[in-house]
Amino acid sequence: MSVRSLGAIALACAAALAPAHAAVTLIARGSLTLSQDLSGLTNTLENGQAANLFGGIGSGLAWAGGTTFLALGDRGPNAVAWNSTVDDTTSWIPRFHTLDLTLQPAVGGSLPYTVQATLTGTTLLWSGSALSYGPATPVGPVAGRSYFSGRSDNFALGSNSLDSHFARLDPEGIRVSRNGKNVFITDEYGPYIYKFNRKTGQRTQVFSLPADTFAVSHLSSTGSAEISGNTSGRVANKGMEGLAITPEGKHLYGFMQSPLIQDGGDGGRANRIVWIDVSSGKVKQYAYDNYIPAKSKAYNSSEILAVNSKVLLVLERDGKGLGDGSNASVKQIWKVDLTNAEDVSQLSGQDALLAKAPAKSLFLDIRATLNAAGITDDQIPAKLEGLAFGQDVVIDGQTKHTLYIANDNDFLDTVNGLANPNQFFVFAFDDADLGGSSFQNQSF
Repeated sequence: MSVRSLGAIALACAAALAPAHAAVTLIARGSLTLSQDLSGLTNTLENGQAANLFGGIGSGLAWAGGTTFLALGDRGPNAVAWNSTVDDTTSWIPRFHTLDLTLQPAVGGSLPYTVQATLTGTTLLWSGSALSYGPATPVGPVAGRSYFSGRSDNFALGSNSLDSHFARLDPEGIRVSRNGKNVFITDEYGPYIYKFNRKTGQRTQVFSLPADTFAVSHLSSTGSAEISGNTSGRVANKGMEGLAITPEGKHLYGFMQSPLIQDGGDGGRANRIVWIDVSSGKVKQYAYDNYIPAKSKAYNSSEILAVNSKVLLVLERDGKGLGDGSNASVKQIWKVDLTNAEDVSQLSGQDALLAKAPAKSLFLDIRATLNAAGITDDQIPAKLEGLAFGQDVVIDGQTKHTLYIANDNDFLDTVNGLANPNQFFVFAFDDADLGGSSFQNQSF
């Protein structure tokens, strides 16, 4: 599958990169800090913050062709304490942003490029049918639309967490359809997988997950109560964090942030990857081992990306680094091949799942690579969450694939007096770095 290259800005930068096939290499970084997005909202949220506040855009990152990317915020700004009964969430309307991320030749510095980031659009998410709200209904710009909301009490009693009529939405993963007209988005509240019209933001399809596996039955507006009140299903605030789309656009891979309650819960090893046929809605499940031997610990997963129809890259991380007031320790991307993996839909429990989990191999140690580029542990963003391939680039006459990583800054431009912007890191790699797996990028 052909991929357009950035031949126009190809540079002779052998000094900046190791020889071919040496390693995945950092080639660019950039940031984007704005006070307002392009939603057009003018109201104020319950916590006193503006409804058009810009930030948090690295929860999900999707390539849309050329230098265009879609960036996803989560359920909104909730760092300001105002109402603990709703975990300080607000009537924030979930949205995705359209960005232009252009690689520009760097002037000075150790990297060949810089990322020039520009916000070009903001799209609010809504439903054409009525949604269940709590005491507060979000204020949207178009009358008659039922806008989704990040507020945690936007649900109705008497149903499980997979009820698609609930207005609460905490989006975490985003991918663009093959024709470029739709986006698929995952969430943590349900967990849900929805399809939206890319231009209008209207929900057009719901992909159903097995309720007896993923749903929680006892619902609450506080995450702690949902965790203590259920014995199976997704862990509160640890739902479907990641999303991948296969290069031909026929299948999705949704990824839980942590193991389900019945599989060991938060901090456990046995996670689940959900395969979905876009056309039929058919679902399969595969096991994934979160354990990192070098750390003797299991880490939660933030994103998933399809190398081809069967091989995936998984972003695993701690919550340490810039924005947390600490030092990053684990930020890694692992490769897993599901070619011979077995469907675990009928299995439950950590031991049963781990027995079916395919082996994984380290693709990129993000922390070590950033350290090598002079970025110290306290300056590595705590919440690296967005992952996307981009267009190929020619460096020193050699074609390299590109991998973009973005962070969620929790809508906080500064933390403890330190700048905490939305950042983008771009890495270059070639086929040999994939250890024998064939690379197929999505085309539009």
